[in-house]
Amino acid sequence: SVHSCSKETSPFDPLLIESKTAATVVLMLSSPEEEVLAKACDALYKFASKGDENKVTLLGLGAVEHLYKLISHEDPVVRRNAIMVFGIMASNHDVRKLLRELDVTNSLISQLAPEEDVVIHEFATLCLAYMAVEYTTKVQIFEQGGLEPLIRLLGSPDPDVKKNSAECIYLLVQDFQSRAAVRALNVIPPLLELLKSEYPVIQLLALKTLEVISKDRETRIILGESKGLDCLLKILETNEFSDLHVEALAVLANCLEDVHTLQLIHQTGGLKKLLSFVGVSTVPSIQKNAAKAITRAAYDSENRKILNQEEVEKYLINLLEIDNDGVKVAASQAISAMCENLASKHAFGLQGIPQLVQLLSSDNEEVKEAAVTALANLTAASPSNASAVAEAEGIEPLINTLNAQRDGAIANAATVLTNLAMQPPFHVNIQSRGIMSVLEEPLRSTNSQVQSKAAFAVATFGCDADAITELRNAGGLGPLVELLHSKNEEVRRNACWAVMVCASDELTAVELCRLGALDILEEINLSTGCKNNFSEAAVEKLLDNNLSQKYSQMGYLSSSNIITDGFYDCGQVSYFK
Repeated sequence: SVHSCSKETSPFDPLLIESKTAATVVLMLSSPEEEVLAKACDALYKFASKGDENKVTLLGLGAVEHLYKLISHEDPVVRRNAIMVFGIMASNHDVRKLLRELDVTNSLISQLAPEEDVVIHEFATLCLAYMAVEYTTKVQIFEQGGLEPLIRLLGSPDPDVKKNSAECIYLLVQDFQSRAAVRALNVIPPLLELLKSEYPVIQLLALKTLEVISKDRETRIILGESKGLDCLLKILETNEFSDLHVEALAVLANCLEDVHTLQLIHQTGGLKKLLSFVGVSTVPSIQKNAAKAITRAAYDSENRKILNQEEVEKYLINLLEIDNDGVKVAASQAISAMCENLASKHAFGLQGIPQLVQLLSSDNEEVKEAAVTALANLTAASPSNASAVAEAEGIEPLINTLNAQRDGAIANAATVLTNLAMQPPFHVNIQSRGIMSVLEEPLRSTNSQVQSKAAFAVATFGCDADAITELRNAGGLGPLVELLHSKNEEVRRNACWAVMVCASDELTAVELCRLGALDILEEINLSTGCKNNFSEAAVEKLLDNNLSQKYSQMGYLSSSNIITDGFYDCGQVSYFK
């Protein structure tokens, strides 16, 4: 309850009962006398209020069925007292089960009429709020027209009625049908009015309801037109409302997804306020949710432009420094999303890269993955950002990240390293640190993204004999050949490319043939759906560096094929027995 009810419950002397006399009082519910009924209900209300055990006792005595008849009684006092017992008993799971079987929602909704007593409103809404937890009851309340009177009661002068009605609406709008219906019934103005309530529990329910319904674009537009965004920003600016900041931010986060609403917040100076609020906040949940909101907004190119104008990058870079893993993950993900904007990508390159490189050494695997994913996006087609990663001494931690536990971290670490390798000095640096032997494990992954990026890295770094020998000695050729069987086109293409690169070394070409690479590649080349530029080139390279095999298979050698020691004619392969 919002406040301690000092409401009169009965004009009669209280009838105090113990468990042993409860049965007698339940029998009194069949009395034809209104005074007896009112007294009995009042006594049962007090009895049920003492705890769950008493509610179960009354349930067992059949009180619920009797009370159900009385909630439509013509005498207002009997009706009121019966509904009070109903409302208090509905907190019990078994009672609610019986109430559903009795199909009480229609009777309860009819008690929400404007002319009814405020106590009836309070306990009817309490009962509906308890029952609306269940999906089937949500649907019933919706179909029986319960939303309209509940929305009307948000304007009740009684705080308990407001609270119960708001709670019921919050539960109902979890269902998309009710979300559209409450919008049509103009729920936003009364919800915004509740934000001014002196009771935090009511403000909180209003915000939680706004958060659910603002997932729909039409609602966000109405929220903007109803000056709702100003109300939310005012809550953020008020220190006394710090308990509501997380929820207010959650509603604004939904609004930021929408270009129209984001522009509105931007034009009225609200976005600047929002970002500076995040900048000074020390509450991790607020920092994390703000970063998540930016991520969602940044999926749209227009939104990215607006966020870049407000210099969102410096806020995100600051969040990377916060000593909270959830905040670091959310900030890294927001950086990844904002990278699509070239101006943002440049801004992060100037400042954020050293912090992200530092996060690669985190003990938290999720932090590591989010940071390396951001680096993959930052270094894509950006030589200056790739240089910044190398300058921040990122090469060693990136190679270590190839041993991470999360597939996303491994795949993105391989991507960053191949992005760096576009510049010869970094290529040499990475290769000198033994990357080829580290790639053996990722090549064995069951994740197609990891397989593809690992094969791509082999193709990138396997351009000299030492690197290829390193991969061969590490046992990487077997898993590489296995990837030629992949059903995934990108994995197969990158594996063909890596085999072609490795086949430039004679010893490796012989080993690849021994592992069956040639047979698999020829099978690939027979299929128009599977073959690719690299599969044909790989066969050629394998045969050119394994001339005994080529002569056996083709029956001829090209003028460019130079026989050296070790060539032998093993006889032509006969395809027709």
